[in-house]
Amino acid sequence: MAGPGKKWIDQTPLREIVFACGIMLILVSPAVGAIPGPGGVVVFAAGLAMVLRTSRWAQRLYARLKRRYPEVGRWTDWGLRRRSALRREAILKEKKRRLAAKKAGESD
Repeated sequence: MAGPGKKWIDQTPLREIVFACGIMLILVSPAVGAIPGPGGVVVFAAGLAMVLRTSRWAQRLYARLKRRYPEVGRWTDWGLRRRSALRREAILKEKKRRLAAKKAGESD
């Protein structure tokens, strides 16, 4: 179905279908949220993931949101299992480790 080096989602008709399904899930999430349990949050997150995977416009808007509110972006990246999230987490861990080592060296 998809050529070498291409994912199935890179094909235009499938992208549009996945995008439309994502928008539908986002719109349905308030109704699902009325049901007891965290269903609305899960449905919204699934819809957001679909939209962010398929829409360049949504990706640009999300990048702006991440710059303004980094904590929100961190959780969304983690949920989408993005490599950038893993890289950012590794850098943050390394900074914390260095700071802890520096503080331990000062107190000795």
